[in-house]
Amino acid sequence: QVQLVESGGGLVQAGGSLRLSCTASGRTFSSYAMGWFRQARGKEREFVGAISSRSGSTYYADSVKGRFTISGDNAKNTVYLQMNSLKPEDTAVYYCAAKSGTRMVHTPRLWDYWGQGTQVTVSS
Repeated sequence: QVQLVESGGGLVQAGGSLRLSCTASGRTFSSYAMGWFRQARGKEREFVGAISSRSGSTYYADSVKGRFTISGDNAKNTVYLQMNSLKPEDTAVYYCAAKSGTRMVHTPRLWDYWGQGTQVTVSS
């Protein structure tokens, strides 16, 4: 089993920034991907972005490209989601996810492990 714990959510004004963290513990994989998803009230969970453990390459949804950045610190088993130029439509519960293999997929059901989520609220 892999345990994921997110932190860093909160309330911010439009145009502001937040950084989310996700720390993993438990079972390790030789290669894996870490991803971020979000779910706004009344909507389906959607892919935000992901990072490959092996190459460090990243992949983002079009809605956040250029504003959000994912990075990782392997020594700390932690990935970060830096969110800049936040918009009210970014308001959601943000979830960290992990999967074996480095393929970065949009579909939530293809990810193996999930954190508990952290609320991000962007006021206008």
